[in-house]
Amino acid sequence: MALTLTGPVHSELLIRKSRFIGCVEPVAGRAEAQARVAGLRRQHPGAAHVCWALLAGGDSAAVDDGEPGGTAGRPMLEVLRHQDLEGVLATVVRYFGGVKLGAGGLLRAYTDAVAQALLGATKLPLQRRLTLRCAAPYAMEGWLRRELEAAGASDLQVSHGMAVELSFSLPETAAAPLTARLNEGGQGRLVWGA
Repeated sequence: MALTLTGPVHSELLIRKSRFIGCVEPVAGRAEAQARVAGLRRQHPGAAHVCWALLAGGDSAAVDDGEPGGTAGRPMLEVLRHQDLEGVLATVVRYFGGVKLGAGGLLRAYTDAVAQALLGATKLPLQRRLTLRCAAPYAMEGWLRRELEAAGASDLQVSHGMAVELSFSLPETAAAPLTARLNEGGQGRLVWGA
């Protein structure tokens, strides 16, 4: 089962005068990862490289950012794969210390920075989420909101038209029990959408 992280975790290594600042953190996809990397570039304007690896399904990526090909991004990505992670961004900011490390030294430095950060990370099983939509009479809105909150639904969006329309997200395993409970409590007045 794929795992994700509860929050960001940092590491720092000094190798032959070069400083490697590693971070692993959960992200939703490539857009969020690129925004985070852009933030690191602004935060560390004197850094020689900001290398990163993203493991997020079809959005996965490995970027060497000027380091010799295959010495940074790809090895970092392999560390994430080895840990069976999903939806995780690994970044390493390098301040060059004036001593070249060679391809093997770079590979070890970048993988070690990510591995050290992962040692302090809290991992949890990745739960697939579903987005459901339903329409209900106005009189049921309060009851529906309470039921959704109790079920752990998130990303609630409500619109008011001819009826109250709700869109929400919840763990895949909770969808069937919740819809059955809502259908029973709604006495056939809920209309489910795609």
